[in-house]
Amino acid sequence: MENVGLKEDTDVAKHKGGIHAIPELAPQWEKLNLAEILKRKAAFVSVSQNKCLYEEEGALGHENHRSRGSLPATIKVVKATRKADNFVSFNWIGYDIYRDDYPKNIFDEVQYETWTEDLDVTEEKRKWDNELPDELQELVAPNDNHFRERALQTAFVGTPLPVELSRKDVEVIIFTGLHLDWCIEGNTRLARDHGYLPIVIGDATGCEKPEHEAAAMERINNIFAPIISADKFVELLEQPV
Repeated sequence: MENVGLKEDTDVAKHKGGIHAIPELAPQWEKLNLAEILKRKAAFVSVSQNKCLYEEEGALGHENHRSRGSLPATIKVVKATRKADNFVSFNWIGYDIYRDDYPKNIFDEVQYETWTEDLDVTEEKRKWDNELPDELQELVAPNDNHFRERALQTAFVGTPLPVELSRKDVEVIIFTGLHLDWCIEGNTRLARDHGYLPIVIGDATGCEKPEHEAAAMERINNIFAPIISADKFVELLEQPV
């Protein structure tokens, strides 16, 4: 019986890699009052949460993110931020997996081409791959921003995001999305370099492979930004200061 229980726990961990990989806050973040920080002017930023990653028939559906927990965790975060008056900016930043119209240098050309050269799909399928999952589409409000990244791994270059954040005097950025060790890490680094206070919701994101998440979270948490769970985020957001 004990062996069966261990196998079940292992399976849960494998499918919910994000929350099991969330590290303890690095010593520097322990010095912060995160509940107070989350009362400052803030933006919600979802990155690359496309159908191609969440649906079985998606171009990257083999990564199985729908069963790994980031979608319900993101929904929990969005619903909490909608209730908070200090969240003044909501951004759904997608990406075009096929990148045909992206600006490219010679590195980009060979890299983008190699990623998609084995995909033979219709224009309708291309459009579908790049849409938000239905559960997230239902949460998009009329005044939200919905655009695509244009650079390799950041929304701070070639998109409306920098102007949006600046004009609304945003200080704090809450990140959800995929992939943790690519777009989320890249955007978190750029957020810090631009003077913002990024916080990553660990179980609302994920790497291509679950076994890579612990290292990515440790790296981000130790250097660039606190990583917390969706439940902890809601708790801190509702906590009086």
